[in-house]
Amino acid sequence: MISVCIATYNGGKYIRQQIESILPQLDATDEIIISDDGSTDDTLLQIEALSSSLVRVYKHTNRLGYTRNFERALTYAKGDVIFLCDQDDIWLPNKVEMCMKELTDSDLVVTNALIQLEDGKILPETFFDKRKSYKSLIGNYIKFSYLGCCMCFKKNVLQKALPFPRNYSLCTHDNWIYLVGATFFRAVSLSEPCIIYRRHSSNASGGGFAKPTSLFFKISYRIYLIYNIIKRLLRSS
Repeated sequence: MISVCIATYNGGKYIRQQIESILPQLDATDEIIISDDGSTDDTLLQIEALSSSLVRVYKHTNRLGYTRNFERALTYAKGDVIFLCDQDDIWLPNKVEMCMKELTDSDLVVTNALIQLEDGKILPETFFDKRKSYKSLIGNYIKFSYLGCCMCFKKNVLQKALPFPRNYSLCTHDNWIYLVGATFFRAVSLSEPCIIYRRHSSNASGGGFAKPTSLFFKISYRIYLIYNIIKRLLRSS
């Protein structure tokens, strides 16, 4: 069983096209989990209009924020395999098939992405090209190189990752899940794009292209991640 986990907040403009790109790739026993962070636009109406029995919506009125909302969505997942998904991208038709094949011998898979600008133009460089992504675990401590919306993983990775460390500003959901997956399990990175990643003025995440952070933040961020990974290692021993 596959669980696709989406955290929504005022994503009405793109959410329907996103879900429509996912549904044909799922079976009747799969699910799309949507945790909505108190949207005030037509996000929920757009989801309801799809009338899909696979979609399960969980609403909350107190703003959780981006990472905590994803954490909430993940706690509802019943599947053996979990896909992370943003509210505004497009899955390419071979995404699930390709990822499930890789998960035969791996526990976490992260793929590449095409980048679409707000005017609809798709850049010639992929996300890995643009981000100059590192593909090793150590490299991702130096510079986090992946998108959460390009990740899928088995239930054992999720069980090890939950609960997330509490300082969400220093430990976002995608960074944490990848580092847990690559530290404790078998993680693989695929150069082939499996989604169209939209960049627009309302993106909740900078996607690695936001304004550079301070040196103090960069050091604090890495220390916090390493500290919490060590805590999980000690808990496992």
